[in-house]
Amino acid sequence: MNFIIVGLGNPGEEYQDTKHNAGRMVLEALRKKLEFSDWENRKEFTARYTAGNVGDNKITLLEPETFMNLSGKSVVKCAGENVVPENIIVVHDDLDLPIGKFRISFDRGNGGHKGVLSIETLLKTRRFVRVRVGVSPVSFLGMMKKPKGADVVEKFVLSKFGTSDTKKLLSVIEDCISAIEDVLKDGRDTAMGKWNGKSL
Repeated sequence: MNFIIVGLGNPGEEYQDTKHNAGRMVLEALRKKLEFSDWENRKEFTARYTAGNVGDNKITLLEPETFMNLSGKSVVKCAGENVVPENIIVVHDDLDLPIGKFRISFDRGNGGHKGVLSIETLLKTRRFVRVRVGVSPVSFLGMMKKPKGADVVEKFVLSKFGTSDTKKLLSVIEDCISAIEDVLKDGRDTAMGKWNGKSL
């Protein structure tokens, strides 16, 4: 089967290592794990692209270069008629989860994430897999402190990870990669059953 794995974020050096680019960070680690070739700039997709095979599956890795709010344009162009929405895996930051945690979702609401909203709007469905990477801060007592208010949220997601949060993110990235591999190998339902309880 053909799969597309999308890492959401914003292009450009100024956005590297920001919370909104957590999806791209996972995808880059996955590219290295799978030993796929370096990224190509594909103008027809407005995205960075690389591809390879994992078992009997053809896997395309895609990083939209459209900026977050227009991510769906790249995904739809790349999918074309060759990839059904159910075989698209979107990796993105999520304010509803604390840093160091993740969750696999399917056919669920976008939670206000504008990149996910763009994809579901242009695909005309939300029946695609999402790997939601937590980025919200955690208090000293372990309680999640989700940012609130449009201006506060925008500033937060465009800020870079601190040292302690980077360590938590690097740890969860390994689990995200294993979970994506399980989706490819065993299917989304099995992967969700395995990882969602464990990750939280």
